[in-house]
Amino acid sequence: MTTTGTATLAFGPLTIEYDDRVLRPRPWVQLQSRWAAELLDDADQGPVLELCSGAGHIGLLVVELTGRRLVAVDLEPTACHFTRSNAARAGLEHLVEVRQGRLEEVVEDGEQFALVVADPPWVTSAEVGRFPEDPLLAIDGGVDGLAVARACVDAATGHVAAGGSVLLQLGDDAQADEVLAWAAPRGWDDGGRRVGERGLVLRLTPVAQIDPADQVD
Repeated sequence: MTTTGTATLAFGPLTIEYDDRVLRPRPWVQLQSRWAAELLDDADQGPVLELCSGAGHIGLLVVELTGRRLVAVDLEPTACHFTRSNAARAGLEHLVEVRQGRLEEVVEDGEQFALVVADPPWVTSAEVGRFPEDPLLAIDGGVDGLAVARACVDAATGHVAAGGSVLLQLGDDAQADEVLAWAAPRGWDDGGRRVGERGLVLRLTPVAQIDPADQVD
């Protein structure tokens, strides 16, 4: 993809910079940030983990609303660059750590998070051609659209503090039902969902803190 230069947009009180190498921040995903802030009001102390951070907008709005520390993760170096620069633009860089790498490699043994947010790609591989303006890595969720969503849940397993949650952005109720059916035997409960202007946010809560090595294959 040939970059066309950077642009900025308002995301709540934040100004987010991005270019066409990352997914353009969608205003409706503020639902995820604001639900996270509500849950963190009653959560134990500890940082927030953001997976598939893109330009960093979702996690940074959580930081802005709560003052929590954030660990933001993305595979794409450009996304990590924008997360760092957007944190600095908002004056939040002292609260934000950015890690570039694969989901299964970036969370350290023993790390615990008060909450995890993730906006993974959820378009099926067969349908990505409908969105030529979007970078492929940011939207291709595999054959059923849920490959990266499942990887996010795997990455969070064993790293969510007692009383914590995972908030997962998905396309529709059918996808949420599929994720729940897959996640239940891996130690996750249905914590509800909120439907937005487009897509929805699924909340998963840990039944118990389990070792990732004990997950069901």
